[in-house]
Parts: sequence; structure tokens; C-alpha cells
Amino acid sequence: MSGKGAEYWTKRISEQEMPALSSTVKTLEKLAKDDVSSLAILGRSVMHDNALTSRILKVANSAIYNKGISHVTTVSRAAVVLGFDTIRNICITAKLLSSLLENKGLSEDVYQRLLTLMARAFQAAMLAKMMLKDHDEELQEEVFIAALLYHLGESAFWSMGGETTEQLNARLNKVDEKEASAVVREVLGTSFTQLSMGIAKNWGLGEVLVKSLSNPNERTPEIRSIYLANKISELMASDSKDITELNHRIKQAADMLDLEVDEFKGRMIQCSHATRKLADTYGAKVLVAFLPDTHQLTLAAEPEDEPVKVREFNVELQLKKLRELTDCAINKANFNEVITITLSGLLDGIGMDRCAVMLLSPNRKRLQPRVVVGENSDKMKNEFVVELNHDKNVFGESVDLKKPLFIDNPGSEKWRLYTDEALRRHTSPMGFMLAPILVDNKVIGLLYADRHSSERKLVDADFDRFTHFAQLTNLCLSVSVH
Repeated sequence: MSGKGAEYWTKRISEQEMPALSSTVKTLEKLAKDDVSSLAILGRSVMHDNALTSRILKVANSAIYNKGISHVTTVSRAAVVLGFDTIRNICITAKLLSSLLENKGLSEDVYQRLLTLMARAFQAAMLAKMMLKDHDEELQEEVFIAALLYHLGESAFWSMGGETTEQLNARLNKVDEKEASAVVREVLGTSFTQLSMGIAKNWGLGEVLVKSLSNPNERTPEIRSIYLANKISELMASDSKDITELNHRIKQAADMLDLEVDEFKGRMIQCSHATRKLADTYGAKVLVAFLPDTHQLTLAAEPEDEPVKVREFNVELQLKKLRELTDCAINKANFNEVITITLSGLLDGIGMDRCAVMLLSPNRKRLQPRVVVGENSDKMKNEFVVELNHDKNVFGESVDLKKPLFIDNPGSEKWRLYTDEALRRHTSPMGFMLAPILVDNKVIGLLYADRHSSERKLVDADFDRFTHFAQLTNLCLSVSVH
């Protein structure tokens, strides 16, 4: 049974071992090329699989994907709200995890090997997506799925079980990592990378995955992020713990994003927390214990001595982001795309220090940051909650009046009674701006912006620009739900 080559194993995995996954992926890839009927067919193609539908909706409604615009109850509606690419990838991920994890006929040793590999791939997918968070959502989704499936050949092989998997597992347990490739080639007649490429082509898994496997050293951001994310996850999960090599790869990733190493490590730790939550949401809680350990990354994410970054008003960038929002309105872009462009425009176009989207709780008695960008964004996201009780405050006023507010001097007589101690602790004493986020004339949250860390005052011109972005954002969101 050994030494058969990539073609044999690709065919066996596609037709005998994982036909349901192969069929689902091929259907989804075909739908991606057919914009007109894709949403309806997508809904029908998973409707008969109740477990898959339930999992897709659970993930689509999770905090990581659905930023609070609406609770979705059908797969086709989820595709409208989040975009087809996002739902297709959630669908592939859910089907992949269930196909691989539900194989009951594996020995304990092989199953542990499979879980370690899948956890590594899941972490790499989240890392790669995080590394491209400043790129458009479509590319982020392509990179997520390509990084997740980077070791698909190996995962699929271990999930098969049987004589050959036991034989190879026993051989690999006796050699170190450097000799492993030669042993795999000897037993299978091919490498795991070649097997992954064979499956990727057979299932029509897209250019990005094929290119990342065939030319991993290409310097484009998407291929680079897939390669580095997988390398970093592999090194973090490795028994040998090559700290020098791990630090080298982390430095490469940080340089690619033009970040300090410690800031990138901080982002990795956040990404690891998000990965654990998402694995649980996918019904793959068993993977959590096998996710790469981040204890080596405990250096501070934001060194205290680091100078404050001052973003100046950039008219070209502001106009570019306003044009992108206009395109969003025309193309009925989803909530996440609109908000990403808006926050980028406020932060780097108008020159804010930090900006946030704060969403109302279901009972409309609380505002909580859902997306925060800029300086000290983690602190704001974790700590800044505004209670909208009977006491009047500026946040509640903006919601009730459905209008933007410019709190130019929070300590002045005009605003002092509308900002209690809790609000003053979290907002900037130099002033801040609020604007309601409206969908069909209903307030779902607020936009927030200030220059807290650089301690610069806001002026009327800043508020005019901020209001312009808010109005265009609301137009885009109202258009997207019709």
C-alpha cells in the first residue's frame, strides 16, 4: 500500500475518505464564480445538513464575524450581511473540522497527531488573517482559508486511519523533525506538500493556496503572511522549541507589517485568545488544548518608552476613504467592510489618536466598544463600557437625539453635567466626538473619536470631517440591508 504517489492519495482522499468535504468545497468554489444565483444555491446546498447549518449560523453570529448589525437566521441571509466569501469560508472551515474530527476509527496516537496539526493550522489561519487586517476583506478571507488548508494533505492523510497511517506514525515517532520529510516520501511516494497541492487543484481551492504551496517564498503580502503564519505556528507547537528561529520569523512578520516586535507579539497573544473562542464556536473545543502555547510571547505589547504616534490630517487619504465609502454604498458592502473603511478614514485621514465603533446592547441600556483602532485600543476595548441609565450623559444624548455631538471641552459648564467621573476616566479631557450609527433610521451604536494620547485639541473643522464620515457610513449601512 505504500509508495503510491500524490495522484493515488489525492484520488483516494477525494473519492473514498472525504467525498462529502470534497463535494462541498467544489460546489462552493463553483458558486463563487456565479454571483447571480450563488446565495440561493448556497442556502440550498447546506440546508439538508442540519449540523452544518447550525454551526455556520453560530459562527456567523459570533462576535468575531457579526459586529452586531443583526442576528442572522439563514445561511443565505448571513451571506448578504457578511459577504459571500466570508460565509463560504465559514462553511468550508466547519465542514473541514467536522470531517476530520469525527473520524472515530483512529488510534489514540494518530488522533493526537491530527489534533496537533489541525490546531496549528487553525492558529496559522487566524494569524495570517490578522497580518492582513489592513487589506480588503476578500483578501483576508482568501488568506485565512489558504493558511488553514496549507497542510490539508497531511491532515487528510492522518484522518484516514488504517495500516499505512499507523506504519508512518510509528516510523515518524522514531526520527527527529529533520528526517521526517524523507520518511514520508519513502512511505507515501510523495511529500505532504505535494499531496496538499494535488487536493487543492482537484478540489479547485483557488490560486492563493496553490501559489502558497508551489512558491512559498514569493514576496506578495498574501503569500508571505501564509508562509510566516504557518512557520510561526509550527515553531510554537514544536517539541524542540527553537526560540532563535521563532524570534527570527516573528521579526520577519513584524517588519512586514512595519511594527515593533513587541507590538506584533501583543497582537499574536490577542489573536491566540480569539482563536480559542472561535474554535469553541465551531464546535471544535477539543482543539483548544492543542493550540500553540503563547507563553514565550509575554513581553509587553506596548512598551512604555515608545513615543506617542501623532497622526496628522491627510487630505488625500481622507478623500480616498470617502470615495471607498461611496463605492460601498453603490455595491451594498457589508457592515464589516464599511466600518473598516470609516475607522481608517477617521484615524489616518482626519488624524485621530483612537476611534471606536460602540454598539448598543440588545436591551439598549449599555454601549460597548466592538471595534477600536489607534493608540491604547486594547485598553479601551476591554475597559470602556457606557451604562445608559436614567442619568443623562452625552452618549445617551447622541443616541436619543440621533445626532452627532462635539464635546470640545468636557470640563466646561456646557458639558460637565453630562460627563460623570466614569466617562471622564475613559474619554479625553481635550475633547471627543460622537455620532450615531443608524440603520433604517434606528440607532444601533455610536462612532467615537479623540486625540487622547497626543493631548491635542479638537477643532470645528475636525468635527465637520467626522460628521461627513458618519453620514456616509449611515448611508452605506442603510443601503446594505435592502
